Amino acid sequence: MENDTARARALDETRTRILDVALDVLGANPDAGMADIAAAAGVVRRTVYGHFPNRAELVHTLAQRAVDEVAGVLAEVDQGAGAADTAWVDFIARLWPLAARYRVLVALRRGEFGADIHALLAPVDRSLAALVQRGQDAGVFARHLPPDVLSQIAYGVVFTVADTALAAGGRGAGGSDGAGAEAGADTAAGGARADLAAATTASLLVLGVPESRARELLGGRS
Repeated sequence: MENDTARARALDETRTRILDVALDVLGANPDAGMADIAAAAGVVRRTVYGHFPNRAELVHTLAQRAVDEVAGVLAEVDQGAGAADTAWVDFIARLWPLAARYRVLVALRRGEFGADIHALLAPVDRSLAALVQRGQDAGVFARHLPPDVLSQIAYGVVFTVADTALAAGGRGAGGSDGAGAEAGADTAAGGARADLAAATTASLLVLGVPESRARELLGGRS
């Protein structure tokens, strides 16, 4: 029994590692194949195929995991109470740690797996549109676009900023030990806060929130 439990745990750990590595590999190259993912994960292709029969199944699993996490974030922040712009800022703050991981789905959504990913993300899309609709009804978001379109553009901006921040690479890297390492960590943390502020501000402006109100909302979180 213990052997079976240990084997099941090992299989779960391998599956999770493959998924985590796949996010990185596909993030760098959305056209990467199963062999690329296997090599990066340090396993043979047969191991990857043992967990995911084909690339489509792997992408589907990644998308479902993203949907579950983002939907969980939305459920925490959007309870239908409070100002919609405040809820949006809270949503972006909670989403930000996930943005770098799941930004690849933005690219994959435009590719061969687009229909499948669109279908999986539909509940998230509806929740975002409902939040934007609430903001439009309350007069805190602009009406220059329908809520479903506006929410997707504002949401997409966050991933664009995440891509830019990732491309900046070593920004915030410091020394490797002692005071240098501590200073580097502080600089990196400051860079992360600046990136989050940029993503939040950009998305609020897309939603039609005045810059002064955007600064006020961000100031309330500092």
